[in-house]
Amino acid sequence: MVELRRKAASTLLQSDDCRADRLDVEFRSETDLCRAWLYLPAGDEKAPVIVMAHGLGGTREMRLDAFAERFQAAGYACLVFDYRHFGASGGWPRQLLDIGRQLEDWTAAVAFARSLHVVDASRVILWGTSFAGGHVLTIGASDGNVTAIIAQNPFTDGLASARTISFSTTLRVTARAVRDIISKWRGHAPIMVPVAGLPGETALMNAPDVWDGYRRLHPHDQPGIDFVAARIGLTIGTYRPGAQAHRITCPILFCICSADSVAPAKAALRFARRVRRSEVRTYDAGHFDIYVGAMFERAVADQIAFLKAHAPVSSNSGADK
Repeated sequence: MVELRRKAASTLLQSDDCRADRLDVEFRSETDLCRAWLYLPAGDEKAPVIVMAHGLGGTREMRLDAFAERFQAAGYACLVFDYRHFGASGGWPRQLLDIGRQLEDWTAAVAFARSLHVVDASRVILWGTSFAGGHVLTIGASDGNVTAIIAQNPFTDGLASARTISFSTTLRVTARAVRDIISKWRGHAPIMVPVAGLPGETALMNAPDVWDGYRRLHPHDQPGIDFVAARIGLTIGTYRPGAQAHRITCPILFCICSADSVAPAKAALRFARRVRRSEVRTYDAGHFDIYVGAMFERAVADQIAFLKAHAPVSSNSGADK
């Protein structure tokens, strides 16, 4: 039965590079293609599907596969996608971080998950980390059919995150953002800004733990993937997905690191308290620690326990194998 499901899913394939434990799929968002991995668990029953994406400038190779593999082993299907302009997905110019377009990609990904006949399309779960931890709050607030949400280290308040970098860095990022907008008007290539940097460097994130933490997630060295179009510097401070959280009606798990230097825990906890069906797990760790090592093990165990409580898989789906 599992093999038949995989053969059925293979009609979606656009690549011959699939691993035995996951399928390469793609879906359209507006006029471009988003590429994704589809993980299907062992067992005969159709499983709930977790839609997953990364944070600020991140791609699915940056440890999302580690989470998806654990969820798959617990009996869940996972759809792990790259945003347009990033990773394996289409979209031009490259490295364009646009909040509205990313939310469109989330909407398209959820619609695609609900179209899959190899999963339990009636039970869609949103999983987002960092910047995407904010996106899932926005999408969950407007989509009343989501079964559950996991928001890991969620970006909830642009102003709170902006305060994690110095005023001088903010000025330099803003100046580069203005140059990028002018370059766009003139039809030129984007002006880029680094996603991560050392303290004092011009970057979207430059707290003391950022550089080493970010590099631990980096899959390989590819020129250009550590940068985004600087114009995001003009809008990121006004993005407050946490303000939508009180509208979420499904169960939601907030996984929050108390020493988060990028998405401050105080803001995330404030918004979490406004959600009627929220659960909160806190970790004595920094923003990037939750992706690796002991903190990863704790977080993923908490997330699987939450999933089993609110979106249980069938007893013969392989969840306990």
